[in-house]
Amino acid sequence: MSKKIAMIGAGSIVFCKTLMSDIMATPALTDSEFALMSLTEPKLRRMETFANRMLKDNNLPGKAWATLDRQQVIKDADFVIIMIQVGGVDAFGIDYRIPLKYGVDQCIGDSLGPGGVFRGLRTIPILVDIARDMEQLAKPGAVMLQYANPMAANCLALGKAANVSFVGLCHGVQTTLDLIARYCGVPKNEITYLCGGINHMDWFCKLEHKGRDLYPKLREVFEKPEYYKNEKVRGEVFRHFGYFMTESTGHLSEYVPWFRKNKEALELYCDEPSFGGESGAYYNWCKTIAEKYAKHDPLKYESTKIEKRSVEYCSYIIEAVVTGKPFRFMGNVRNDGYITNLPNGCCVEVPTIADGSGLHPTKIGNLPSQCAAACMTNINVQSLAAEAALNSDTEKIIHAVAMDPLTSAVCTLKQIREMCSEMLEAQRKWLPRFEGKKIAQKPTISIPKDCKPVDVPLDPALAIGKRFGTLIEQKTD
Repeated sequence: MSKKIAMIGAGSIVFCKTLMSDIMATPALTDSEFALMSLTEPKLRRMETFANRMLKDNNLPGKAWATLDRQQVIKDADFVIIMIQVGGVDAFGIDYRIPLKYGVDQCIGDSLGPGGVFRGLRTIPILVDIARDMEQLAKPGAVMLQYANPMAANCLALGKAANVSFVGLCHGVQTTLDLIARYCGVPKNEITYLCGGINHMDWFCKLEHKGRDLYPKLREVFEKPEYYKNEKVRGEVFRHFGYFMTESTGHLSEYVPWFRKNKEALELYCDEPSFGGESGAYYNWCKTIAEKYAKHDPLKYESTKIEKRSVEYCSYIIEAVVTGKPFRFMGNVRNDGYITNLPNGCCVEVPTIADGSGLHPTKIGNLPSQCAAACMTNINVQSLAAEAALNSDTEKIIHAVAMDPLTSAVCTLKQIREMCSEMLEAQRKWLPRFEGKKIAQKPTISIPKDCKPVDVPLDPALAIGKRFGTLIEQKTD
């Protein structure tokens, strides 16, 4: 059952190693061919060497090789795994630092907000090119397993522009179930649930343990300070919206307007260190890791021993498609009626079945209306960002960032335009499709103190409305 697995972005040292280890730990996949591709040559060669050490030290069949040629790894591939970060830490630094100048304080900055929008602008054109390479070069029915952020905007764009089987993968549901199990004092594998929404905003519509509703217990513990302190933002949204969702304080605080818009809100809700809400937490972590790995090869001393698989879905999906043994997971897919009160064509995260005939998302119907409304605030940004990337449209960049919940709580439209212009100029080398395009500025209109508004006659309909208003006032008097 030897399968060719293309891994694009294989310079991602920790992530690529984890996924390869998972695949090698799967008996049905032990004879796999790993075709590694990245533009970061030193990291790529380190990963190639480590992959071959893993195969040799564990006495496994299969092979691993690396190239800078993307089309070469995609040719005849059965699966294509995406884990790219276009622009790396340098671009990420711009995503964080420039918005901060304008008061947009991001903790993670990779999925929504100015950082998420510009990461999408850098990433979406590459993903579409990969998908088109797959259409031409990969084996018929090849599956793309997409891990790159911003997950929802990327997959929304793929759903518009590509004609390949793909699914976006994240581990938010698995890790959130760990938290729920600990908070409620029940084994994770005994919890039954129905979850749906969008990436990084999945809602647990049903949460049970052996037929018993777990929500009363979860609500009870979140009223206790020692529990609430761990997840202030997620806990506060839970208390007010009635349903628990999949993102931690650091992530969720960026997707809604209530927690990072001023100093008082940050100090109240985002005061925990690192991913508990700290400003620039993810960028600072990535920068530290990049600096550390630049000085030495971390894989040189890493154990090659293959043990049990991680919580990542990737190897289980490939196993299911290869063997025909069904596997259920949460997948990010084009919404073709799976969540009925979110727009068709957006990206939704829903229960999905992988088996010998491919990927099969399932319909969950309506989300609770308040949960769907929260998702829509993010979908608006994702849709506009995808449109900007696909059409190289500078005005759509403005529209996307202007509709971002956090940014709109902090900045004026003029400030948003200036911020996006500064970010575009700083990132041009990673945005070749915007070559020659600029964001037009809208100068402030100066209004003299003695300026009077133009007297514009009302149309008949408005005049009638004005007369009715006068009559109502007179009757009230």
